[in-house]
Amino acid sequence: MKKIIDKDKENKEESSLRPLRLEEYIGQEKIVNNLRIFIGAAKSRDECLDHILLYGPPGLGKTTLAYIIALEMGTSIKVINAPSIEKPGDLAAILSSLSPGDILFIDEIHRLPLIVEEAMYSALEDYVFQTIINKDTTPKTIEIPLPPFTLVGATTKIGSISSPLRSRFGYIDKLNFYKEEELVNIILRTSRVLNTEIDDKVALEIAKRSRGTPRIANRIFKRVRDYANYYGRVSITKDDAKKTLASLEIDDKGLNSVDIRYLKTLIYRFNGGPIGLETLAYAIGEDRNNLEDYNEPYLLQLNMMDRTPKGRIATEKAYKHLHINMENK
Repeated sequence: MKKIIDKDKENKEESSLRPLRLEEYIGQEKIVNNLRIFIGAAKSRDECLDHILLYGPPGLGKTTLAYIIALEMGTSIKVINAPSIEKPGDLAAILSSLSPGDILFIDEIHRLPLIVEEAMYSALEDYVFQTIINKDTTPKTIEIPLPPFTLVGATTKIGSISSPLRSRFGYIDKLNFYKEEELVNIILRTSRVLNTEIDDKVALEIAKRSRGTPRIANRIFKRVRDYANYYGRVSITKDDAKKTLASLEIDDKGLNSVDIRYLKTLIYRFNGGPIGLETLAYAIGEDRNNLEDYNEPYLLQLNMMDRTPKGRIATEKAYKHLHINMENK
């Protein structure tokens, strides 16, 4: 079994950027308000929370919310990636290590092997782990009682979660891309944590290029800070931000070099589409899954491309952003 990752093993700087309480969490107001009610009610009854499934593009705060849930409930958290749970025995070892009320956070839960997923059903419903021994002779079912716990699952592909597993979650919700003003507040908070001065205008410049994603906003902030520190400054200027963003090839809409290649190939080579994703990925030399999970959600958000039954197509906004004449491309 792969090693379970605990919070104290994480990178200290990354951990320090995470808000610790719901009141500190910026954005996702509907989810935060719902969790506040569910947590308060569960604590008043001295019960575990119902199991929770969070979905949405990467970097929006699913892991952070899992940690906050554990802190708000006053319990411990175990964090593991679904691909690390290869067989029911791995799952049994994880579940048996939990204490009453613990949070088990499984990232990429859509990647659980079917045999592991099926072994989880009774654990989620009845807090009992069932396994079969002596499969080749006389099968016998063994039941292992488990302490009450809360599973928090996270996925970028809600459609890949089977109906039986999905039905066992008491609360399912989607994290959406962040507004610019929310990202500005996140960047300003990060600047305080990392003791780096930055004004609102510079924070807005970074926020506009962050694809609506806190993880990307913090990543860009750190690279801009590197630029300023390299030239002996402890505060970040707008010029620092612009030069760093240009060096990283991030344009004024937050599109990176892969996004630009994606759109230009779609427009120039495939006449704006429609074209299948597999063909498009091969043409630009990028992994199909990366395009589907990372690039396309943001391009769809900006309405620069569409998914159709026949394939991907470039929209008028893509042509305008790239300064390409639709009639004379």
